[in-house]
Amino acid sequence: MTCREEWEARERAELSPHACLAAESRGRRTPIEPCAIRTCFQRDVDRIVHCKAFRRLKHKTQVFLQPEGDHYRTRMTHTLEVMRIARTMARALRLNEDLTEAVAMGHDLGHTPFGHAGERLLDQIMPGGFRHYEQSLRVVERLENGGEGLNLTWEVRDGILRHTNDPLAATLEGQLVRLADHIAYINHDIDDALRGGIIYPMDIPQALLNELGFSHGQRIDTLVADAVAQSADGTRIRLSPAKGKALDELREFMFEAVYRNPVAKGEESRAQGMLGQLFEYYVNHLDKLPDDYYAIAQTEGPERAVCDYIAGMTDKYAVEQYQAAFIPKAWTVK
Repeated sequence: MTCREEWEARERAELSPHACLAAESRGRRTPIEPCAIRTCFQRDVDRIVHCKAFRRLKHKTQVFLQPEGDHYRTRMTHTLEVMRIARTMARALRLNEDLTEAVAMGHDLGHTPFGHAGERLLDQIMPGGFRHYEQSLRVVERLENGGEGLNLTWEVRDGILRHTNDPLAATLEGQLVRLADHIAYINHDIDDALRGGIIYPMDIPQALLNELGFSHGQRIDTLVADAVAQSADGTRIRLSPAKGKALDELREFMFEAVYRNPVAKGEESRAQGMLGQLFEYYVNHLDKLPDDYYAIAQTEGPERAVCDYIAGMTDKYAVEQYQAAFIPKAWTVK
């Protein structure tokens, strides 16, 4: 037996009857020879981690635009926190950790520069709208690898697409990532907002602290333990009514206190204005697009190509491209 076959046999013997087994994957759009060492889901993790879109996450905003300080979250650190929370739950429920990791690592590859501010802007100006989970799927299916995509398994692509919207992912592993995403971002955004002085500990409703915990770690432990207990029957991933209600209310608190806070989000309108001008500029100057995106413009239209290009930018790169397009360069007399 190859290493992969041994691992697949171990999955059949050790995982829950409700787990998605690598050997039973619905496969890839383009069939390839199986790896002798890795299962198909382990291979997908590697394909995502080594792609360019994943590396760019380290310079994309999570909540605060270009914060000064080494400890604020980025889209990359958010992704890693989601992955660890999801894998912890997958291990406790004896689900497929490799599939869980692959979905988690790929779920935000399509996020825009400047966080949800960039997403809202593209949604307004892009014909047909823009949703980051659909763009994440487009990244792995169409944009990466010189336009060939990453050729991921069906289960990973389904989990990426369904991590935010309904219906739920077809696999419990995909559903785990959806819940882990909520647990991660609400709690780490609280942590960052406290660090930035946007909110203070006494601002968080006492009843929610009593229900979920008083610290970042306590709240995550509480929610993970509850999800594991409530999901043990293998029908779907869920929280208990009490914990689910508390998490929803904590999210509502964050929208009021942080996500719509003019102090925390005061620069978002400028970021959106910059991206909007870039969008119009590139639509009218397709020759300024990189070759891969220019080719998309010829086959799928200029708006689609420009949207793909801007959505893939990091915060810093978007600023640099704006400066190159609109800010006069200094003239030096020789």
